[in-house]
Amino acid sequence: MTDASHPTAAGDLGAISTLFRSEQGGHERVLLCQDRESGLKAVIALHSTALGPALGGTRFHAYASDEEAVLDALNLARGMSYKNALAGLPHGGGKAVIIGSPAPVSEGGLKSEALLRAYGRFVASLDGRYVTACDVGTYVADMDVVARECRWTTGRSPENGGAGDSSVLTAFGVFQGMRASAQALWGEPTLRGRTVGVAGVGKVGHHLVDHLVEDGARVVVTDVRPESVERVRARHPRVVAVPDTESLIRADLDVYAPCALGGALNDDTVPALTARIVCGAANNQLAHPGVEKDLADRGILYAPDYVVNAGGVIQVADELLGFEFDRAKAKAAQIFDTTLAIFDRARTDGVPPAVAADRIAEQRMAEARTA
Repeated sequence: MTDASHPTAAGDLGAISTLFRSEQGGHERVLLCQDRESGLKAVIALHSTALGPALGGTRFHAYASDEEAVLDALNLARGMSYKNALAGLPHGGGKAVIIGSPAPVSEGGLKSEALLRAYGRFVASLDGRYVTACDVGTYVADMDVVARECRWTTGRSPENGGAGDSSVLTAFGVFQGMRASAQALWGEPTLRGRTVGVAGVGKVGHHLVDHLVEDGARVVVTDVRPESVERVRARHPRVVAVPDTESLIRADLDVYAPCALGGALNDDTVPALTARIVCGAANNQLAHPGVEKDLADRGILYAPDYVVNAGGVIQVADELLGFEFDRAKAKAAQIFDTTLAIFDRARTDGVPPAVAADRIAEQRMAEARTA
């Protein structure tokens, strides 16, 4: 285990500039973890523990470079600090990434019991300062394995004392944020009769489609995995599929919901958007600072991602109390009011909603540090 707060720990990674010198930095600790026997290479980033132990998921992804993995961990951890603060949770922000293909070893990937248990030992070495959970590329069954080495593991199966699949309440929370956006823009908290484009119908996106169809929305979807699209259309035959995200954002949409990986809102996609609202489950949707202003300048209402996708972390945080689904769902339902409050603050301050959300979260963390 390497602690990147040591001046030589991370070598010449460009991510050091983000960690120490950029406005996006401010992280308390970054660990570079390696277990040669299992092939584990992982990054654990703790952004803030001002509100309590850092809580955030474990992403398993084949990054193009190690530096990209470190930067992703830093950005995701920072987002978790803000997400947990606005969700009213007694937790700071942390995130972990495991580098490599998340497919099982038997299918040519890296995922194995030995690797997950080695990762669990690294999390356990933090002695409760970081509580892990599922994210892209990791699942409930994986957390059950990690938990054999680390008691600070959430997102486990109900059979192992956990809350199960956190994507259920993640999708529910995004739907609440979308309802709030509709209320703010059109005066009614419903998507009935509106056309919603969902980019990514995997773990979270397919649950979101369920909510939208039930609410009476017209739904258009795309995903890089044809089987994911087929699953949604088998359940909802009236859902329309398009071949790629570019086709989706250029379709005649009222709402665009990015529900895959980050960076979905960038210099190419924002000018092409037809939707009046952007509200989705993906983390870190804004590719770089300034995109939030570009959205506002085009009259597009952006519901900050870390606000509306907090249902999953609310669910796994409840697991630490002895999980009760109804209690967690009731807290996730508050995302509706939180989103409206952010839109109100944005109007009052004359800033985009993303800036207003950041200000509220930063104020809560600052107050916790001085308490």
